[in-house]
Amino acid sequence: MLSSIIALFSIPLFGWLSDKLGRKFMFYAGSLFCAAFAFPMFALLDTADPAIVSLTVIVAISGGQMVMFGVGAPWYAELFTARLRYTGASLGFQVGAALSGGLTPLIAVALLSWSGGATWPVSVFLISCALITAFATFKAPETARQELV
Repeated sequence: MLSSIIALFSIPLFGWLSDKLGRKFMFYAGSLFCAAFAFPMFALLDTADPAIVSLTVIVAISGGQMVMFGVGAPWYAELFTARLRYTGASLGFQVGAALSGGLTPLIAVALLSWSGGATWPVSVFLISCALITAFATFKAPETARQELV
């Protein structure tokens, strides 16, 4: 719940920062954070200390997911012309959410099972996802401070 309250402020903040620093810069920052936090996150969760676990979840959601949420909304819309904007942004977001949101828990459980409960394969998977995001960001155009068509 605290993470959601923080998101009320962090999403607009990250959106504003993407207006100032660029969409790509913010997506790179979010990807880098996700890759860098993949191993430490599980080490912190393994402490089983309620305060540390709560703070870890808050930091993971705020530093990774909320950066992408704050930047994604304007960027996805800006990637398409007015004629295709709603369909393109929605289709891209929904297919991506279904694939990553739907398959990631299954992949994580399979990796945990395969490794006998070790979390390192899940961290490697998360880093791989972050690198894919960084590569897609590299290939996408910067749209901040540009007129919509």
